[in-house]
Amino acid sequence: MSTVRLTVAQAVVRFLEVQSVERDGRTQRFFAGCWGIFGHGNVAGIGEALLERELDRNAGRAPHALRYHQGRNEQAMVHAAVAYARHRDRLAAFAVTASVGPGSTNMVTGAALATINRLPVLLLPGDTFATRVANPVLQELEDPRAGDVSVNEAFRPVSKYFDRIDRPEQLPSALLQAMRVLTDPAETGAVTLALPQDVQAEAYDWPADLFADRVWHVARPVPEPDMVERAVAAITSAQRPLVVAGGGTTYADANDALRRFAEVTGVPVAETQAGKGALPYDHPQSVGAIGATGTTAADALAAEADLIIGVGTRYSDFTTASRTVFAHPDVRFVNLNVASFDAHKLSALPLVADARLGLETLTDALDGWRADPAHTQRATDLAREWDRTVESAYQREHGPLLAQSRVLGTVNEVSEPRDVVVCAAGSMPGDLHKLWRTRDRKGYHVEYGFSCMGYEIPGGLGVAMAVDDEVDDRDVFVLVGDGSYLMMNSELVTSVQENRKLIVILVQNHGFASIGALSDSLGSQRFGTRYRERTASGLDGEVLPVDLAANAASLGADVIRAENPEALRAAVLTAKKATRTTVIHVETDPLVPAPDSPAWWDVPVAEVSALASTRDARAVYEKHKSEQRPHLTPMERND
Repeated sequence: MSTVRLTVAQAVVRFLEVQSVERDGRTQRFFAGCWGIFGHGNVAGIGEALLERELDRNAGRAPHALRYHQGRNEQAMVHAAVAYARHRDRLAAFAVTASVGPGSTNMVTGAALATINRLPVLLLPGDTFATRVANPVLQELEDPRAGDVSVNEAFRPVSKYFDRIDRPEQLPSALLQAMRVLTDPAETGAVTLALPQDVQAEAYDWPADLFADRVWHVARPVPEPDMVERAVAAITSAQRPLVVAGGGTTYADANDALRRFAEVTGVPVAETQAGKGALPYDHPQSVGAIGATGTTAADALAAEADLIIGVGTRYSDFTTASRTVFAHPDVRFVNLNVASFDAHKLSALPLVADARLGLETLTDALDGWRADPAHTQRATDLAREWDRTVESAYQREHGPLLAQSRVLGTVNEVSEPRDVVVCAAGSMPGDLHKLWRTRDRKGYHVEYGFSCMGYEIPGGLGVAMAVDDEVDDRDVFVLVGDGSYLMMNSELVTSVQENRKLIVILVQNHGFASIGALSDSLGSQRFGTRYRERTASGLDGEVLPVDLAANAASLGADVIRAENPEALRAAVLTAKKATRTTVIHVETDPLVPAPDSPAWWDVPVAEVSALASTRDARAVYEKHKSEQRPHLTPMERND
């Protein structure tokens, strides 16, 4: 047997370089590179291996060597990697390496985000010595109860696969298991291979076959014929069916199949946060966002629907409005999902299959059937009525500070149809879900599974890298509030270093606008949500004298201050013409809400309180609680 002598770290890097995926006959390399911040736990292992390969590539010896990317924050590196994978429909990903201790635990939040959103990322945290020759080493957690515990145990609950490589012999099987999970649409998420720093540097004679080109087939499972027959029976007997399209629709490249299904059957289509863009906003069957941040059109149809056809959705509480939006007393569910776990939710009839093949199969099987024309027309009319509301919000006059909806409207109108908007947390995701006119299947990128503050700028960087790797022509707009910006702005530096252009709309409202509004609705009077100087009575003094525009400039970005709609429009046009990252700073009034539907979100209110505002909010809460539905009725009953 032919062997190759390499360190464990060198073997990891060489293995990753030769992994490819194939779907629909198209093969492409899976790993786009490796993000990393080096410390004593990985600098002489993974760091040395990446250096070797960079030198080999520069010398022409390894044109496909794994490329290294330097980040400023470990969590941000994972966010960038995850955003890249999402834009590439999970067919390409990054590895991320960090040192032992805080470097590795900084990645845990990103791991949770990846797994919640079903997005692939390979994490390579450094770990303490497997040999334990000098314990405790710098940054080691000691546990008196067990000698084999490290801080990397924190990755276990947030990883779809976890292993610690204590011996070189363990590596080949762990790498294969990692790839199995990363490339499986039903199982993918964060994969963690913890690498003790002494093991990384250990040499071993590896079978040469470990480094042979390997292609992983990304399957498109077909639905079972019997389940298709039962789904067709449910659909054709429904009076007011509604499709809820989730992120799985786009990951499966099922947008055209969904469009054909909607056009052939006349069934309206609502969209989750991850599914927004499944249809263009102006398609006759598109009724827009559903749930707690939904449109009046989608939520009204959801309340009347007697059948929900879920496509690639995991039914988060925002989608179901905490299980109040599907209000028909006899509502039933047919769920098309590649993951059995999601397909079985809400007592649904499960179609465990690829979204595209499942939709194509249903469309063919429903040949000749259409929903009631009155139902189809009502959906179109409601969507047009909501679009008039959107236009009014886009043009809202308010002063001296702008309304946030006016900012979104200006950016939407000036951006190109194929440009991408990136957001994650605060008040903007809800407003974007309701108001953003998405015109392209990849034009909307809002991370709302974990809704992680700080995702926006590194996420935008990941999208920009994916756009460049696809040789695409899109600008990436990052919409970020001051709260998220203050949590993680460091990757502006990385965007400059990597020469990846971002257009960052930095919305300054001097506090946590989203939680402020939520606090107000729960009777908590916006406590702790404003950025104010401390006085004798609390944080209720003057606005803090911070200058985020100056901060962005100090990180290497071009900066434009916009104080009115005309200046904002001019700034966006200038940024689009630029070749490097531009931050547009605009102040908004946090007390001006966007138009909304009456949908609810379950956030418990104190059951007893000395505050009248909280007691009033509790009464409203109890009314909504009475409207929650367990959705336990079997799809097909024997009575």
